[in-house]
Amino acid sequence: MSPEQNPSPAPDTAAVWKFIILVGVVSLFSDLTYEGARSITGPFLGLLQASAAVVGIVAGVGEFIGYALRLASGYLTDRLGKYWGITIFGYALNLFAVPLLALAGSWELAAGLMILERMGKAVRTPARDAMLSHAASEVGRGWGFGFHEAMDQLGAMTGPLLVALVLAWNGSYRTGFAFLLIPAVLAMVVITAAARLYPNPRHLEVTVPRLETGGLSRTYWLYVAAVGLIGAGYADFPLIAYHFGKTAVAPPHWIPLFYAVAMGVDAVAALLMGRLFDRLGMKVIVAAAGLSALFAPL
Repeated sequence: MSPEQNPSPAPDTAAVWKFIILVGVVSLFSDLTYEGARSITGPFLGLLQASAAVVGIVAGVGEFIGYALRLASGYLTDRLGKYWGITIFGYALNLFAVPLLALAGSWELAAGLMILERMGKAVRTPARDAMLSHAASEVGRGWGFGFHEAMDQLGAMTGPLLVALVLAWNGSYRTGFAFLLIPAVLAMVVITAAARLYPNPRHLEVTVPRLETGGLSRTYWLYVAAVGLIGAGYADFPLIAYHFGKTAVAPPHWIPLFYAVAMGVDAVAALLMGRLFDRLGMKVIVAAAGLSALFAPL
């Protein structure tokens, strides 16, 4: 990246924060939708006669596609420049696959919808984050993205809590999935409003760096390798939830509560780590990754 900058009109700080908050609200509703679903997809697949191996494979393939597809999505986004269009399309796939799980009559169909949900997230994330980075640069990228992540995780915590309430009231996983249509629609309404209010988020950045496409650095590939190895060391929650359901370790409506607690811790950590990153840099990420890896064998 060259030090030469292209000036843009100085944005209003209030406008910058309004954009960050709007995108945060979208993430709150979207995480409420798909993380609420992820808290029960494991036992739901078990109910549809899927084996533990199937649950693990579906969760793993979904996560792999959800990240690998971002390379193509990010490249396509840069080539086309249709940041809002790609973001909205990705959100539609990501969100509306969830309530359709209520209609799934076989584990194969449910698995397909779970993978489609991950594909939607892969499509929209690079474009959304690129737009968010313009605003975050004006308030501190660690703080801006940390605030967004906290909103994200607030939704991720609230979704499983609401699903737990639905299960306690109705006892049906299908009702839980159908209920999640409400936050899915709300997320689409807010993201559409944000696109109308901020058609070009690039203008939120006072100076726009001139990019030089000289390939990805060695540091980048080391980071990608580290993230991949860390991810490979964790068991995805759908498999853990499947185990809870099959062994009757806890009542069905308790399973989403375990996930909600984990997401709540993540929300608090996002703000703290974002603030520390702005002050201390990469050493914060290294320390956090090392500490969390110690819990994987447990």
